[in-house]
Amino acid sequence: MAGHNKYSKIKHQKAKTDAQKSKTFTKMVKLITAEAKKAGGNLRSPGLVNAIEKAKKENVPNDTIDRAVKKATADNSAAMESVTYESYGPGGSALIIEGLTENRNKAAQEVKHILSKNGFELAAQGSATWAFQKTSEGWIPQTTIPISEEDGAILEKLIEELEDNDEVQEVFTNAE
Repeated sequence: MAGHNKYSKIKHQKAKTDAQKSKTFTKMVKLITAEAKKAGGNLRSPGLVNAIEKAKKENVPNDTIDRAVKKATADNSAAMESVTYESYGPGGSALIIEGLTENRNKAAQEVKHILSKNGFELAAQGSATWAFQKTSEGWIPQTTIPISEEDGAILEKLIEELEDNDEVQEVFTNAE
């Protein structure tokens, strides 16, 4: 019964949770870096304050937040761009996909690939945003669309795949 002890079980569970934390921390650091670059390192900037609050809600350590701000204010850091993609998902539900990237073309191709793999495609700018209202927290749906349980499962899988991508920050939908 080699390898069947409680420590190996704990090791595997810890590896799984550490991988999830790492993905979340990476996304938060990208967000903080982009906001700090916009604000020029001003810690009182509303966008940077909001990004830091989001990171603290996700339990990102303070030294990691500080390093991200310092990295953004250094001249040699790459420019992070905010990108927004729109699509329609199962049952006609609208999707808004927000991301941060250093390479717009790479991010667009990755999002297109995930969508096409699931049988969907990117929509034109403005084709899905009409169903949402932009707030400081993100996109809030103004109109919602009821979808079947079948479509709900497909939508959930699609959103999960999109959020697993390092370039994607958040995905918003108007499905009920």
